[in-house]
Amino acid sequence: MNVDARDLGDLEPDDARPTSQQIANVLRAAILTRRFAPGERLPTQTDLAERYGVARETVKTALRILRDDRLIVTRQGSGAYVRAQTDRPVGLRPHIEAAFEQPQVTIDFAGFSSETLHGAVQEPLDKIRAGRLTPESVQFRILLPDLGQPTVVPSRAEPAGDDPAVRERAARIARRHTEAIAETVGELATLGLVRHATTEIRAYGTTVLSKLYIINREEVFFGFYPVVRNTVSVDKQAVPIFDVLGKDVPLFHYAISGDDGDAGDQFVEQSRLWFDSVWDTIAHEYTP
Repeated sequence: MNVDARDLGDLEPDDARPTSQQIANVLRAAILTRRFAPGERLPTQTDLAERYGVARETVKTALRILRDDRLIVTRQGSGAYVRAQTDRPVGLRPHIEAAFEQPQVTIDFAGFSSETLHGAVQEPLDKIRAGRLTPESVQFRILLPDLGQPTVVPSRAEPAGDDPAVRERAARIARRHTEAIAETVGELATLGLVRHATTEIRAYGTTVLSKLYIINREEVFFGFYPVVRNTVSVDKQAVPIFDVLGKDVPLFHYAISGDDGDAGDQFVEQSRLWFDSVWDTIAHEYTP
């Protein structure tokens, strides 16, 4: 929607509340009436300060009020963004697309197949190919379960137990999406559209029941995979299996705010530590 600071409402001269609270109220109204869409960036602190004739510290206080109300998230060096409304899951795609506007892009993913990741990064990768986005580097690290080993999920439901054919079906899905990402990123490097572009894929022995996205080391999206009973085709036969439901699951969003003791900062930091620890120890090179 791209609402400019000049398009926002005026402050009431007779309002006795602090100016920061009044600015927060104006922005809150614009967010709740969807003048700013979920995932959209707010006007910069400088633009808001000029709009209302206040110091940037006053604007920072207003944004802090909105962040505490879980209406926005702030990213160092990037600005403030509208959080998805509290009655719906947080959208991953706008945040990934915004990350590709930065000079250095890093995406760490840990999950089941990277199918959702593939869908979320297609548009920004296409924009790089078209010259509409120009990051200097793009780095993907993808952490998947080792489906060459027995797993609890996916597994056969009747009779219950591990089935190599069921695992191989899941592995084909993972290969299709991870290889598509790797091929596209590699093409950007080959064409010279990105100075440094890599995709690394590793696997580790585990049953994956959650998904984790770490975007530019500053934002985290985390969600749980529900376990479902499903009937799929394996070797041209209908087979009942226990599987994970990955598409459209709600994601919890955390971002670095820079405030000491902020729970979001702690979650991002611990997510990075967890990912790096698995990546550097028990994960091994992914074998398609």
